Amino acid sequence: MVRRGPRSGLYSIVAIHSTVRGPALGGCRMWTYHDARAAVRDALRLSRAMTAKSAVADLPLGGGKGVVMLPSAGPPLDPDRRRAALLDFGDTVDSLGGRYVTAEDVGTSDADMEVIAERTEHVAGLSLERGGSGDPSASTALGVAAAIRVTGERAWGSPSLVGRRIAVLGVGHVGARLARLLAGEGARLVLADVDPAKRVLAEELRAGWAAPADALTAEVDLVAPCALGGVLDHDSVPTLRCRAVAGAANNQLAADDVAALLQARGIVWAPDFVANAGGIINIAVELEAAGYDPARARARVLGIGDTLREVFAVADANATTPLAAAMELAGRRLGADRGAGPGAARIPGV
Repeated sequence: MVRRGPRSGLYSIVAIHSTVRGPALGGCRMWTYHDARAAVRDALRLSRAMTAKSAVADLPLGGGKGVVMLPSAGPPLDPDRRRAALLDFGDTVDSLGGRYVTAEDVGTSDADMEVIAERTEHVAGLSLERGGSGDPSASTALGVAAAIRVTGERAWGSPSLVGRRIAVLGVGHVGARLARLLAGEGARLVLADVDPAKRVLAEELRAGWAAPADALTAEVDLVAPCALGGVLDHDSVPTLRCRAVAGAANNQLAADDVAALLQARGIVWAPDFVANAGGIINIAVELEAAGYDPARARARVLGIGDTLREVFAVADANATTPLAAAMELAGRRLGADRGAGPGAARIPGV
């Protein structure tokens, strides 16, 4: 659905990829795009990834995504117009009658969810004071850290991060939390971000600092992409000097065939929609009838490590890539929910 908001004049986009397992859950992204077609493509790709993320994590949810297109020129939104855009997006969500549930994403916060909730009840990730689970960034970071340990088992034979060199690309809400977790486990970090003000975190953690392009190709044990997607492509992968890649960014591969290129180079890649599922797992606990329980949510988020081990085991058994194994696992669960046979075990592309 593409709709121009009557209050803000900005376009709201909601893409629903699948409701086979339950309502399509996916965050609301506020971002600047060159044109509406780019925004629609992003929403479609991200909604597909959310279907896979929910299915692999065995959640009773489908995949969707919301986008609010910010102006490509002119000054940033003032508070009044930003609020108007959020209210417009809330109307778009509500018009779908519960088929799509929104939450926080790039460019939005739990405070923004409070505004959206003025127009629709189909909002997750509300503040703890309102009975929600709050900012999902901490859960996402916790799950990525678990995935990095399991990726380490596969890449260098041990989950220990003591002394391991890790480059974290993007130290926003999730990346900063992840960096602190990794530093606490004894990793030696190189941090990178387009915002030079984030360098203060590197100083706090006694980490190195680099431009994002340099951090991607740094000589490290593992690269953790935690910003926007598409960083792994046919040009960048041949220049990597790491043994593994695992991070929080969505759609890290510019194209699916890049997974085979990584494997050919002997680089272990943790499928992003497996590694970064902590946020949606946390929200799924919030949506349960019993209500949100932090301890129950934390235990399930840490289960991402076991899920990733299963993905790697399927990849070994089928002599395929972790991406293909994760997609097969997701498709198998979707097929089971359809009551279909193995021939339906596939996630349709966009």
